[in-house]
Amino acid sequence: ARRVGRAIALELAGAGAQLLGHHGASDSEAAETCEAIRKLGAPAYAFRADLREHSQILGLFEQIDRQGPIHALVNSAAVMPPGDLLSVSETDWHTTIDLNLKAAFFVLQQAARRIRQAGGGVIINLADIAGMRPMARFPVHSISKAGVLSLTRVAALALAPDIRVNAVVPGPVLKPDKMTDARWRSFGQSLPLQRTGTAGDVARSVRFLLENDFITGEALLVDGGNQFIPS
Repeated sequence: ARRVGRAIALELAGAGAQLLGHHGASDSEAAETCEAIRKLGAPAYAFRADLREHSQILGLFEQIDRQGPIHALVNSAAVMPPGDLLSVSETDWHTTIDLNLKAAFFVLQQAARRIRQAGGGVIINLADIAGMRPMARFPVHSISKAGVLSLTRVAALALAPDIRVNAVVPGPVLKPDKMTDARWRSFGQSLPLQRTGTAGDVARSVRFLLENDFITGEALLVDGGNQFIPS
């Protein structure tokens, strides 16, 4: 419906994909994204579900099944709340882990069953540079995204040869809502490429991994060289 997910949807629609999209609560934005996709000449459908609830994941795929077989999954739903390690509550933990990691696992599981039945395909997980370079201000998010990277490798082994599984690992591609424009520009200038990225950079990377059929178990960093900056 928005941000990176919207960019990915539009990129794939432009490449001729027929899209079944999920959103958590962004009804109007999801409808706008579907309309933008249809203007590109591609069909698009949006389904609402709270992926933290396993029953709603099952319900989502029941709706998807009515549309026909699927051949690819882009697993991108996530949240990134800040916090202090010593004050994280159990509720804080579940708010992030249940969407970023638990949902990623069970959505992948449901999709993989259907992709295999359809003759094979591709799964792309959206990870985060925090999964490789932990951020003290985002402890649970960092842990969850490290888990997504592990899930990618495990699934690549378990689902080969008929399903390839890869991850895209974005760095600074979208300014946090509470960050000033000046600070965002300054951060970009500190990177080796001396600029921040865009949601489109992530979307094109997803398309690359969908199309290259000799890559599996890979984590493709899209971070402007952020991995080289000392923590």
